[in-house]
Amino acid sequence: MMALSMQRFERNLPKLVLPALLLLALPLLPSLPTWATLSIAGLAMGMMIFIMASGLTLVFGLMDVMNFGHGAFIAVGAFVATSVLQLMPGWMQADSLLLNGGAVGVALLVAALVTGLLGWGFERLMIRPVYGAHLTQILVTTGGLIVAEQLIHVIWGPEQIPLPRPASLRGAWVFGDVAVEKFRLLAVALGLLIFGVMWLVLNRTKIGLLVRAGVQDREMVETLGYRVGLLFVGVFVAGSALAGLGGVLWGLYQESVSAALGAQLMVLIFIVIIIGGLGSVGGCFVGALLVGLTANYAGFLAPKVALGANILLMVLILLWRPQGLFPVASR
Repeated sequence: MMALSMQRFERNLPKLVLPALLLLALPLLPSLPTWATLSIAGLAMGMMIFIMASGLTLVFGLMDVMNFGHGAFIAVGAFVATSVLQLMPGWMQADSLLLNGGAVGVALLVAALVTGLLGWGFERLMIRPVYGAHLTQILVTTGGLIVAEQLIHVIWGPEQIPLPRPASLRGAWVFGDVAVEKFRLLAVALGLLIFGVMWLVLNRTKIGLLVRAGVQDREMVETLGYRVGLLFVGVFVAGSALAGLGGVLWGLYQESVSAALGAQLMVLIFIVIIIGGLGSVGGCFVGALLVGLTANYAGFLAPKVALGANILLMVLILLWRPQGLFPVASR
């Protein structure tokens, strides 16, 4: 009985890591308002990273594809959104939440459609011939990322392009001594929405059941009359579209975009996926929040070591749980 209780405790222990980090930071920071401000900023940053990393997690977890070219869709999404928003200066500068939200919504939709379409072509031309060959996948997709960066230079130029936020998403709301940026609340809301939709689709719909079954036994699912290949293409398109959405949010967060945006973020994305457990959407969600919080706390407490704080976090978690916090059982 005691052994069973211990096993249950060990299984639930990873769920306590996120609240433990929040509580650990509290006595290290000078005041409660500072802790609240940094925590909200870290959660918002984590949500943006989750949106980008969730696409890669989805592709690897359900298709067993190592897509090192995922950053290309992030960068393309950001640049497409920049072009769309430049066509709507009136909506962006208007003192109207409806018009500002409409402009950002259109940019998000167009970026998702373009990156989803590019993902469809990428899967057919570069991924499909190398299914099951992980080393070849890494080489091919890394090459795709390099080519995509050069194409961005050709289409949009090599210079960094400003991407200002719309008027109603600038500034912050102040509650007492706690400042909450308006844009960060948008990022939190979108991140929670996307996580909820992904969880429902994968666990509560027939499509999610078929995709997971196709991973385990493709031949059996095809024998039942379902086209597993088409389902897998849909998964890759969805993962690419999510990368594009994340790229738009990150571009608005930084208020600028560059061709190297995707490649720079891939390090953070891989840290998130490794921390959470390869192929685990829930693990990706928790890992992204841990990375966002760690980056903000470390940036305030010790700016000189902030860049290496997330790598240290990853190392500590892997020393404790080599397969990540929430590994997929079949991996």
